[in-house]
Amino acid sequence: MVFSSLEFLFFFLPIVLLLYYVVPYKIKNIVLLVASLIFYAWGEPVYVFLMIFSSLMGFIFGKAIDKSSSKTGKKTLLFLSVFVNIAILGFFKYADFAISIINQCLGTSIKELELSLPIGISFFTFQIMSYVIDVYRGTAHVQNNPLTLMTYVSMFPQLIAGPIVRYETVERELKTRTINYKGFKKGTIRFLVGLFKKVLIANNIGQLWDYINSSNFGEISVSTAWLGAVAFSIQLYFDFSGYGDMAIGMGKMLGFNFNENFNYPYVSKSITEFWRRWHISLSTWFRDYVYIPLGGNRCSHIRHIFNILVVWTLTGLWHGASWNFVFWGAYYGVLLILEKYVWGKHLDKLPKVLKHIYTLFIVVVGFTVFTFDDLLKLKDYLCVMFGLKGVSLIDNDFKFYCVNYGILLIIAIIFATPIYPKIKEYANSSNHRTAYSVFGGVVFCFLFMLCVSYLVNASYNPFLYFRF
Repeated sequence: MVFSSLEFLFFFLPIVLLLYYVVPYKIKNIVLLVASLIFYAWGEPVYVFLMIFSSLMGFIFGKAIDKSSSKTGKKTLLFLSVFVNIAILGFFKYADFAISIINQCLGTSIKELELSLPIGISFFTFQIMSYVIDVYRGTAHVQNNPLTLMTYVSMFPQLIAGPIVRYETVERELKTRTINYKGFKKGTIRFLVGLFKKVLIANNIGQLWDYINSSNFGEISVSTAWLGAVAFSIQLYFDFSGYGDMAIGMGKMLGFNFNENFNYPYVSKSITEFWRRWHISLSTWFRDYVYIPLGGNRCSHIRHIFNILVVWTLTGLWHGASWNFVFWGAYYGVLLILEKYVWGKHLDKLPKVLKHIYTLFIVVVGFTVFTFDDLLKLKDYLCVMFGLKGVSLIDNDFKFYCVNYGILLIIAIIFATPIYPKIKEYANSSNHRTAYSVFGGVVFCFLFMLCVSYLVNASYNPFLYFRF
């Protein structure tokens, strides 16, 4: 079940919210937990038990660390907890990748396990690990109720594709939270913004990328290849940030305040800035639990470079078990090192427009690497993009796509900038605030009905980050 489906919008979510609001406060967490387990079991009837097991392991290790009186004992328990979580994640996500590498290197023919990937395993595993680590560090209180911890891990708004919610972010709200009309209204608006992003922009621009991606790469022009890469970059942003908006919105409806996961990354003027704005919860997770413990930037240049490469190789692998993700992570690691030690000072002196173009160029090329798990197809596509295939600069397909998708692309580019917050800020400060509020309500109702009309005729359209 996905957020942008009719069964979720008109069946699951209304029933859950109704039950959640009418039951006594002391059992709201139970309602939320049961709803979350049903939501997950809807698509993963077997792996829901894996998530429950992982949550219970997190609870047990958290309690054990809290009760341990020796520093060595706490460290040992922390190591075991991290090992168990990494082992579970590694078995389901990376076993076949490791087997394929062994077969290629040693000439063996070990049979791959061909396990299906549990949905959201990378997200809920990282949440469990952060909880145990924070208990060890003393930055979070140990949770004495296993059902409450399981509610934190399995909370359906952010379970499948984030944001990765730290326990300390919702620790207080798991005990006591404010549930009122104001929060529900804000949450509904935020949810609808995410729905619009997914259904009206991401899905439609995704069609453009699908058309180009299914073409014979030897027959498309340089311009068409770049258009496809830009289309995928836009699709990924609106798809992923749309999910984040819907998750944050539903969190507000339920009385929780999740941290932002995106901050208009496509306005960035450096790769460093881009990664402060894109998938913020993942970047900060690796910063706090890997980069800083390795020494961060308070070390020698060689060690700092090593730390960056480790973090970005792991970031690439977190996204998937294939070589393109390893290369994608290394690509950004190397670029961040170069920005820090080679051309960062020169970049700062460039006009803002050139810095922006530089950043977008690197990001679009990066997402091209990101999307192709077939390295031969990746090589062919990159060769076309950079004119190494002897193809034309512009072809009729490029003109056709521009005519049919040009307006949508322009709209997407506009809303990839902070124009919506500025419009909202202006409306709230205007003397005609009530009129703007009514007009905004009408626009939202119209866009919601438009989304529903799309979904009635649409096939299954999962979010892109479900596969991670």
